[in-house]
Amino acid sequence: MVQQASPRGTFQKIADAVKAQIESDPKMVELPSAADLVRDHGVSRGVALRAFGVLEKEGVAEQVPGGRWRVVRSGQRIDRRPLADRIADVIADDRLEVGAAFPSASTLCERFGVSRPTVTKALEKLEAAGWLSEGGQGKARTVRALPNREERS
Repeated sequence: MVQQASPRGTFQKIADAVKAQIESDPKMVELPSAADLVRDHGVSRGVALRAFGVLEKEGVAEQVPGGRWRVVRSGQRIDRRPLADRIADVIADDRLEVGAAFPSASTLCERFGVSRPTVTKALEKLEAAGWLSEGGQGKARTVRALPNREERS
């Protein structure tokens, strides 16, 4: 009779391997996907997800929208505000004035590391608040008002 490794030991070993990968690559910001762990370690998706849970519990990783996981390094500040608030900060950070062209959805996707539908929803909130003009295919959004921090609090 062949003895199988316990699932607990397996997902802990995978978590340890991912932690070693994080420590060896200081530029690593995103963890491998569950599919990558399944393929690389020959385990089920459930075991891979349990390994992510271990990493989260240890404060090494956190889940981001879309089912992905990102590396959390000690001393790293992560902005957990809603995306609409972070995008509204682009107006001040980029020193945009009323009437100035606002960055495209594609640019914002890259800047914030989120999907296009997520950016679109946030932009719609800013349009509804009156801070941005409506955009559309081939039509650039412009700044309509300068939000201040008190309005958004």
